[in-house]
Amino acid sequence: MGCAEKKKESPTVFFAGEIVNPTSDYVVLYRGDVVLDSAKLGESNRFSFHLDSVRAGLHHFYHHPEVQYVYLEPGDSLQMRLNTLQFDESLVFSGKGEEVNNFLLEMFLANEKEEEFVYSLYGLEPDFFRAKIDSLQTDKLQALELLTSEFELSKGAFNMAKAGIVYSSLIPKEAYPFYHKNQKGEKSMHKLPEDFYAYRSEVDFNDDELTYLRPYYKFMIFHLGNLAYMQCKKGCGDEMDLASNKLHYNMHKLKLTDSLIKHTELRDNLFRHFAVNYLLNPDCEDNIKDFIDTFQRLSGNNKHMNEITDLYEGIKKIQPDNELPNLSVYNIENEKVSLKQIAGDRQVVFYFWSGIEEGHFKNITRHVGKLKKKHPQYTFVGINLRTDQSRWKTLVESNHLDKNEQYWASNFEEVAHSLIIYDPNKSIIVKNGVIVDAFANMYTSF
Repeated sequence: MGCAEKKKESPTVFFAGEIVNPTSDYVVLYRGDVVLDSAKLGESNRFSFHLDSVRAGLHHFYHHPEVQYVYLEPGDSLQMRLNTLQFDESLVFSGKGEEVNNFLLEMFLANEKEEEFVYSLYGLEPDFFRAKIDSLQTDKLQALELLTSEFELSKGAFNMAKAGIVYSSLIPKEAYPFYHKNQKGEKSMHKLPEDFYAYRSEVDFNDDELTYLRPYYKFMIFHLGNLAYMQCKKGCGDEMDLASNKLHYNMHKLKLTDSLIKHTELRDNLFRHFAVNYLLNPDCEDNIKDFIDTFQRLSGNNKHMNEITDLYEGIKKIQPDNELPNLSVYNIENEKVSLKQIAGDRQVVFYFWSGIEEGHFKNITRHVGKLKKKHPQYTFVGINLRTDQSRWKTLVESNHLDKNEQYWASNFEEVAHSLIIYDPNKSIIVKNGVIVDAFANMYTSF
């Protein structure tokens, strides 16, 4: 009895595991965006963390380039195993704390599998759509009830698991009017039942425990976007139809975030999201400046301020008619070559891929093959990121890519920062070494 009581009260946490086919030498453990510790992979690609104390709640671990949840409480002794070739699908937890972690993972994978099905429902009438989404939620809540009937979860663990289920089901409801309008080709938003958004009265805008829970955070993004659109549509008249409506709409998002979100961390993250999303979708320089001025006024102490400022300055440097940034990459012969040298006096489209993201690599190279035939005036040049150089060469050769049109970047951060690479389908159109469009999309711009 004495030993059991001592174990229960112990504040220490042990978190360890094995990573098959590692893509990095380290695993990093976070609480929010704060690094708690890092562990180097040792023999048999194993790692371990020994924490003297931990605040119960949602954490995440990072093994480049992947991230996944781990819920930790004082006294936990948790093991995990995964294979990076199927990172999330192969992940499994065991030991003290396994029940809630395996359940959170199960819900995460279920939500991913349901995405296509949920998208197919947006064409339904509101009541039918809501019934289908509620049914999915009920199934998950029943699974949680079954879990708690077999295992004892702490109040915090139960609340986290339930919040993940509930907010996952609220996201489609916030998205419904927009997706329904697009799928049905309707000219205006579909009329909704008066109680369609009844759940909003239950939403907690400032639950700091949920700040990094994906469904909660994603719900906030959709919800604020929905509110901004409806508020503007109701009170701004023709403003929504002007060419500047993107700025106008995003100004509403900033002001709503300022008025509704008080918890600092969630507030900072949402401000950052809306700023990055706006800046990465080209707008005229005057509008961008107005947006940044408002962002700084409403969120001047934002912890992401340096990132947003750097992004703003970087975007100004790659506007049309500017020369390419002075960046160098490596050719197949391991020779250092600048982007300007590669572009020369040709019409070039730079696109980007990584050996880590196998699905994207296959899709993008297949698509480039089609674009070459459709647009012979362009030379399509691939820049590889976040891949070991020897693996890059193997991928180029084994997939029979044109070696004269493939280059390897040794410094991902430098390239991503200078060329503003957030979207995996981004491309840069260049003519005679001068930027034509630095925010082109491989699938929609050609």
